[in-house]
Amino acid sequence: MAKISLCFLLPLFIAFSQTSPTTGADSTFVQSVKRNPMKLRSEKLSHFRFYWHDIISGPNPTVVNIVQPPANNKTGSIGTGFGMINMIDDPLTEKPEADSKLLGRAQGFYGLASQEEVGLLMAMNFVFSTGKYNGSTLTILGRNPVFHKVREMPVIGGSGLFRFARGYVQASTHTFDLKTGDAVVEYNVHVLHY
Repeated sequence: MAKISLCFLLPLFIAFSQTSPTTGADSTFVQSVKRNPMKLRSEKLSHFRFYWHDIISGPNPTVVNIVQPPANNKTGSIGTGFGMINMIDDPLTEKPEADSKLLGRAQGFYGLASQEEVGLLMAMNFVFSTGKYNGSTLTILGRNPVFHKVREMPVIGGSGLFRFARGYVQASTHTFDLKTGDAVVEYNVHVLHY
C-alpha cells in the first residue's frame, strides 16, 4: 500500500516543487491585466446580410485554384473534388447584383474536404471597407456542405470593432452557374461584439 501511495504522491510533489511565483527575467512573460483594459462596454448582438460573389470565370476571377486533387480521385458515387483548394478575394455586396454597393471582401481559402459530398472547409476573413466598420474584420472557420439549402458556420473572432467577436453565419446560395462555376451566396451574420 505504501508503494502505491508513494507512486501517486511522488509526481505531485515534483510538480508542486517546480512551480514558483514568476520572478526575475520571466516576470514580463505573463502579467495580470486590469479588469477592463479596453474599457469594454456591454456586448451587443448585430445582424448583417450581404452577398458573397465567388467569380471563377472571366478576365478578373476572384478565385484562384492553388491545389488540384489527384487525377485518380473518384471518391463516392460522385466526384467530390476531395483535396482541391482555392484561394479567394471575393467581393461582398449589399445586394446580389455584381454592381451593387461594395461593403468589403471575403479573403481566405476553401478546400473540398469531404469524400462523401461536396463539402468545403472554409477559412476566411470578412474585411469591411465602408461605414463605421471600415477596417474591421470577422473571421469564419467551418464546414460548408454547398448543396444544402442553408449552411451554418461559426464566427470565431474578429478585429477592430469586432474584437472578441463570436457568433455564426448562415449561407444560402442565391445563384450558381453550372457552366462557369460562378456563385452568389447570401450571408446572414449574427455576431456578439462590444
